[in-house]
Amino acid sequence: MSLAEARLYLVSRAVIGGRSLVELVPELAAAGVDLLQLREKEMEAGDILRVGGPLREACREARVPFIVNDRPDVALALDADGVHLGQNDLPVDVARRIVGSAIVGVSTHTVADIDRVAGSVHPIEYIAVGPVTETPTKPGRPGVGFDLLRYAAGAAPVPWFAIGGMNSATLPAAIEAGARRAVIVRAVTEAPDPVEAAAELRALLDEVPL
Repeated sequence: MSLAEARLYLVSRAVIGGRSLVELVPELAAAGVDLLQLREKEMEAGDILRVGGPLREACREARVPFIVNDRPDVALALDADGVHLGQNDLPVDVARRIVGSAIVGVSTHTVADIDRVAGSVHPIEYIAVGPVTETPTKPGRPGVGFDLLRYAAGAAPVPWFAIGGMNSATLPAAIEAGARRAVIVRAVTEAPDPVEAAAELRALLDEVPL
């Protein structure tokens, strides 16, 4: 599957509800998760390497691209499929020198952020647009609302994912605003049944064509 065909992007810590994320990868992939990002904000690089190695292998067996949050150096060390950068992380050109031809994705929060991607000479494979609603995973950052999704639907030069508070209640409105892909965090990682939650969200996305 190409990145352009991806719909459901899971961002998670290495443990979900007491279970290792590695164990859940095959089931999550079968439920419709197309990309998986390991986000461990509190871990040192060495610890991320230790939990990330088995996760990378599980993702490869499931044919799900494995992305590392924030750290191009760790992505390189893990031989990950890519890295996701926030606006305050390393610039894309520096990250590209580290990870080479691997996937580079970038968070965007404003019209200007999206426009910069369109005008950049440095290749970016995808962007995340949001947070659509305020979310505990980004404390202090207000939700951007659905208008930015509408702008992205007409202006984003690469595949884009709605992010921030996406769940079964908010995803339909994001889809109505033009989103065809979504980044999911708590709606899966904090669900009683993460696999079932992923399948339900994927079904919502599959109701509309890319």
